[in-house]
Amino acid sequence: MLKENKMTSINETAAWLKEKLPQQPKFAVILGTGLSDMAEAFPELCKIPYTDIPGFVSSTAPSHKGFLVLAEVHKQPVLFLQGRFHYYEGYAMQQVIFPTRVLAALGVKALIVTNAAGSLRQELPPGAIVQLTDHINFMGTNPLIGHNDEDLGERFPSMNQPYDPDYRLLCDEIAATQGITTHKGVYLAVTGPSLETKAECAAFASWGADLVGMSTVPEVITARHAGMKVLAYSIVTNYSNLFHEQAHSQEEIRHHAGISGYQLKNILAEFILQASHKFH
Repeated sequence: MLKENKMTSINETAAWLKEKLPQQPKFAVILGTGLSDMAEAFPELCKIPYTDIPGFVSSTAPSHKGFLVLAEVHKQPVLFLQGRFHYYEGYAMQQVIFPTRVLAALGVKALIVTNAAGSLRQELPPGAIVQLTDHINFMGTNPLIGHNDEDLGERFPSMNQPYDPDYRLLCDEIAATQGITTHKGVYLAVTGPSLETKAECAAFASWGADLVGMSTVPEVITARHAGMKVLAYSIVTNYSNLFHEQAHSQEEIRHHAGISGYQLKNILAEFILQASHKFH
């Protein structure tokens, strides 16, 4: 019975959205902290509050606007999620990943995930745009725990190359053409909401992590389970406390996300244009 209810919910929400959306997108973008404005840089086709969407909960994190926006990017319909749901907000992991499940049910083939992250490396300063090459799941849970429905994906999906190498290479070429400096890094996800201690940051860096944050990994695992291709970027909003003794502020985090978000928007817009012809 639990399986049936869960599946009905995903499919019902997808069907509800198909009736509302004037076009069916193949690309979707999840916008992280300080990046919600990216959706408003393109012609809007449709905008729906999360609170109106069956099965969606409310986004309570700072600067997460809580709208699903269908916009036109170089004549391609793209779904933007202005804000995400976090495990630290008190939601069950199945609620956190519900939007990703719905995107798969809608027929989205490519998921672009963005976030704000703290830097564990001196060479990744605030404002750096970092393309994710891999991740470490340190959230103490996994979105695929529990019954596996083969209609959603296989029981043990491979996490080899979770971030599509062809997408990453294309974005590297685009960034070079646009004269935008980007970096590469491994993202480590913690649950939050408390920020990491100095000892924790030192441990994470020793494991090979370059960035630390409180999101992204559940959505990426879910997307890969569903067969979607994934591209992800972090914007570094602060150095971790490995490098200083000051407390972090949400104002600092949103400031850096906003500045580099403009450049990231240009990379992703061109990526969608080229990828729509090259891969889909």
